[in-house]
Amino acid sequence: MSKSKKNNASPGQSTIALNKKAKFDFFLGDRFEAGLVLEGWEVKSLRAGKAQIADAHVIIKDGEAWLLGAVITPLIQASTHVRPDPTRTRKLLLHDHEIARLTGQVERKGYTLVPTALYFKRGKVKLEIALAEGKKSHDKRATIKERDWQRDKQRILRHKA
Repeated sequence: MSKSKKNNASPGQSTIALNKKAKFDFFLGDRFEAGLVLEGWEVKSLRAGKAQIADAHVIIKDGEAWLLGAVITPLIQASTHVRPDPTRTRKLLLHDHEIARLTGQVERKGYTLVPTALYFKRGKVKLEIALAEGKKSHDKRATIKERDWQRDKQRILRHKA
């Protein structure tokens, strides 16, 4: 059965890409919504769902937030006169007080900024970023063990009923 790309959380919102690896590799904390500075061909590719944020991360440099490592695959028919760079660094649009808060958390407390979701909201492309703390390998094993137990528990309850 095919999964739909639409997110039914609210009208006018559709998911482009999710970073499922982030929950496994990090303890996710506060989340922020940021806009992206994009070129025309990138928006066309995003509408076609050609984006990956699994290996991406966010840095703060000179009071601005930047998205690194995100891949937006260009469409062949989208632009003939522009040489697209699929992995270029993209600027994030955040308020000054949000950037100040993120800077404090990242520099003083050792958090990492991880993109968790890329989606459309009222016709604009938004990126959800989370303050994250890295998991150790024993934490990852505990996560796998808990997930397997929840799956087995549901299976047992289904068979008893």
